[in-house]
Amino acid sequence: MDSVSLPAATPEAKHWAADLMAGFLVFLIALPLCLGIAMASNFPPISGITTAVVGGVLATFFGSARLTIKGPAAGLIVIALGAVNELGQGDSALGYRLALACIVAAALLQILFSWVRAGALGDFFPSSVVHGMLAAIGVIICSKQLHTMVGVTPEKGGPLSLLAQVPNSFAHANPEVALIGFASLILLFGWSALPWSALRKVPAQLVVVVMALLMAALFDLGHEHHYQFQGDDFVVGPKFLVELPGSLLSAFTYPDFSRLFSATSLKFIMMFALVGSIESLLSAKAVDALDPLKRRSDMDKDLLAVGVGNLVAGMLGGLPMISEIVRSSANITNGARTRFANFFHGLFLLIFVAAVPWLLARIPLAALAAMLIYTGFRLASPREFAKTWRIGREQMVIFASTLVVTVATDLLLGVFAGILVKVGLHWLNGMPIRNVFKPQVEKLEEGDAVVLRVGHAAVFSNYLTIKRHLQEVASERKHVIIDLEQTRLVDHTVMEKLHELEQEWLRDQRVLEVRGLEQHQSVSEHPLAARRKKSGATLEQATL
Repeated sequence: MDSVSLPAATPEAKHWAADLMAGFLVFLIALPLCLGIAMASNFPPISGITTAVVGGVLATFFGSARLTIKGPAAGLIVIALGAVNELGQGDSALGYRLALACIVAAALLQILFSWVRAGALGDFFPSSVVHGMLAAIGVIICSKQLHTMVGVTPEKGGPLSLLAQVPNSFAHANPEVALIGFASLILLFGWSALPWSALRKVPAQLVVVVMALLMAALFDLGHEHHYQFQGDDFVVGPKFLVELPGSLLSAFTYPDFSRLFSATSLKFIMMFALVGSIESLLSAKAVDALDPLKRRSDMDKDLLAVGVGNLVAGMLGGLPMISEIVRSSANITNGARTRFANFFHGLFLLIFVAAVPWLLARIPLAALAAMLIYTGFRLASPREFAKTWRIGREQMVIFASTLVVTVATDLLLGVFAGILVKVGLHWLNGMPIRNVFKPQVEKLEEGDAVVLRVGHAAVFSNYLTIKRHLQEVASERKHVIIDLEQTRLVDHTVMEKLHELEQEWLRDQRVLEVRGLEQHQSVSEHPLAARRKKSGATLEQATL
């Protein structure tokens, strides 16, 4: 385990100034997002700050993912909100405490995952399923926050019902609240298009918070009062502002374990543990790819850090945490070099909340809702649909299946549906059922290289076994050839993972050579699209 202290002799010490500045800038971005994510999850707003503080001040010293920022994430909003609503059955306070118990139990599972080296889970789930899940989360976030942004409380219902109510909410919007919300949304989408590069360096979220604070003061949202607009009467007041406890210590809420083994609790424990772990692992891997020093993280240690962080955050009343990609990307962009940027970001949050909690209580909910809508739109961006379409039509089928089922039912069923559709498509395109999880791999010698000849099918569900074979022979030789000539099908996930592995080995001065695809036909012009043997119908034709 890493040491908690930072001796002057450590290599990390020389980067303290860069990490301090990066941590401060990430703190400015994280502050409103933590409040917004908590609000959208039906948790107390302070719970998002609690999680980010724990993720920075504590979890930093348990994981090896050096440049990741640990904290609450939009991707878990749907699970947290569902846990509060389903467990509480109309009693949000009870549902919150029961959901905390699920977070604690899920944290213990994540710690167990790290001990059994389950970090490889990040390589199992197909990218089209993961992106479909994230797009669905984006849609669900927007379905709820569009109403909050205009100051209207919709009738209770699922995402589809909430989306159907959006026109009515816009027609009956509270003008002053909606003005704050739409101004915030315009700033978020337009800030990067400003012609002044120096101004663009200021986080858009910070600008939105400052502007929203000024507008809230102008409209006197701190005091409940009526006003007239075009002959209609409207009410504004503190209910449209963030609600915070009197002190940080009084914000701590402890879990209720009384229903921990109910079917509903067990469902959410698995969802928190699996989805949180997968999203965290994928984020950590993406951040590694952005690391200017090209360092690789131990994913099992990162799971341990997330698990320990969730255990403490859950016991104190916080949201679940992951290695978060947006704040981590900002961390790297702002010059972070070591794990202490995450530590400083958590420390700044702790100091700010302890020193000026009254300022947070003046932030309009409409501005936070706009930030969440912006985040949701990016998750479900039309670019994601276009990108998936370019990779291949079969990827769009899987992506859309995951998205639709998730929005219509829940996240776990959506992911299961996406995987089931992908396996079904592979079966239609020649994958033997016996090779779903167990590939046919033969090891051969060829001069100074080792050849791994894969037969029948190389697909997402058996890639972990293929990767294990690659890692075993990599310890023997620096040149490894993976021969795919005898495969009927190589799916997009395997093409993508092999490409990532090629780049990773190159940095270690090793060679991974992929060959044998000359007789395979690509389903699209994308370089990493799925491949199928040219004889018979193509994979694209089978999905039409």
